[in-house]
Amino acid sequence: MTSASEGGCFDFPANVGDVCGDKRLRQPFRVDSMEWSFQAAEDLAAALRAGEVSSVELTDEAIARIERDDKVINAICVPDFDRARAAAHGADQARARGEDRPLLGVPVTVKESYNIAGLPTTWGMPPHRNYMPAEDAVQVSRLKAAGAVVLGKTNVPLGLQDIQSFNEIYGTTVNPWDHGRTPGGSSGGSAAALASGFGALSIGSDLAGSLRTPAHFCGVYAHKPTLGLAAGRGMVPPSEPALPADLDLAVVGPMARTARDLALLLDVMAGPDPLTLGVAHRLALPPARHGRLGDFRVLVLDEHPLIPTGSAVRAGVNRVAAALVDGGARVERHSPLLPDLTEAATLYMRLLISGSVARFPIESYEELRTRAAGLSADDQSLDAVRLRAMVSSHRDWMGANNRREVHRHGWRQLFAEFDAVVCPITPTPAFPHDHDPNPLERRIDIDGVEYPYFDQLAWAGLATMPGLPATAIPAGRSPEGLPVGVQLIGPMFEDRTPLRLAELLEQRIGGFHAPK
Repeated sequence: MTSASEGGCFDFPANVGDVCGDKRLRQPFRVDSMEWSFQAAEDLAAALRAGEVSSVELTDEAIARIERDDKVINAICVPDFDRARAAAHGADQARARGEDRPLLGVPVTVKESYNIAGLPTTWGMPPHRNYMPAEDAVQVSRLKAAGAVVLGKTNVPLGLQDIQSFNEIYGTTVNPWDHGRTPGGSSGGSAAALASGFGALSIGSDLAGSLRTPAHFCGVYAHKPTLGLAAGRGMVPPSEPALPADLDLAVVGPMARTARDLALLLDVMAGPDPLTLGVAHRLALPPARHGRLGDFRVLVLDEHPLIPTGSAVRAGVNRVAAALVDGGARVERHSPLLPDLTEAATLYMRLLISGSVARFPIESYEELRTRAAGLSADDQSLDAVRLRAMVSSHRDWMGANNRREVHRHGWRQLFAEFDAVVCPITPTPAFPHDHDPNPLERRIDIDGVEYPYFDQLAWAGLATMPGLPATAIPAGRSPEGLPVGVQLIGPMFEDRTPLRLAELLEQRIGGFHAPK
């Protein structure tokens, strides 16, 4: 067992870790003459209300930083600077009239996969490079209604189906901490943008850790909401109709540089689609279960039966566990109430892959069916699970879905005894770029041993399969100086509980700081 101190390099600058009792001492990041770029969205909103800065000034500074630094990072794949400046001017005029909205005048970015009228939506797919939607996605509309200034769109992998962010149209986004490594995916452009000071907030999506993994790799915060909490209409593949349909496993959610900013943006995003459930339903999220760290009951996990946890990530988990203990929380390492992790990962892969390949051409399907028939009945590896899932029947899917409900009930029982679960997001920090055109041939190196590339999704799937909320938080740095994050999984529709725990941990161990 590696302790946090043995893991090394878990250092934070004083301006994010200073604490006075239970009150965080807020000090802005001052990395150069651009003094606003790394401040929290709530602090920018306060400065705008106080007249200390204008939205035009914030927007011009953000654009200047992007034009200066994004040639290397390549996070902003579709800039929209002219309209951003116009929106900033309009925000200043609205404020002069006495208006106030949650994000009025705050610069933000949006993942490329969201429809924005007048900008291309491609999902990185060359045949759709010229597709231009006519209407904003629901979440883009909500951002604009809250007063946010949209700077542009952030890069994604091809079809959103990778743990990296590169495609033929827009190229490769690099990790701001190490340009030879990925920022993660599929919301990698958003995480890299936040870490680079390109806007105060971003919105992304998560099906296989696509919010949480980039946050972990880039040292920022993200929240995967409870399944169905935030409407996803308009976050749809190019040229497909923006229907108010809920996709299995998939969610949209916020990314930020502080835990409180996540909660601020979630309040803007949460709520049913006005075309469907919103006709009759109104959102009433319960408050966090506790306000003090010492009142939380937390289960800490750092081992998975199907894939090892690398030493750097284990040290991050242990660092958070130590902070919880020091804060008086009740911390356990084992519980008989925890659903079986092997079955959870298997169910997740079956549900994920069967949905992902449903539109494959029939020729590919027949080839996959032949390959699956050749598997040994004894082969229960995740690779085999994924191959069988590619040709699963509706009956197979129904069986997996029924088992999912059993797991959901198990989680309800666990969360009667615990308030949150702390565990890894992936087994390692950000890995080097790997553009092998066959992802099944890729490997992930965990402390010198190689494992199938997609096996690293097991931890992300722990929250995704049952639809639970999960907050990704910074938990230190690896010996190489790379960010390390962990996720805080909470009870279904109690998103404010892991978000509050994230805020309390930020006060105790620090959070984001800018790459050097």
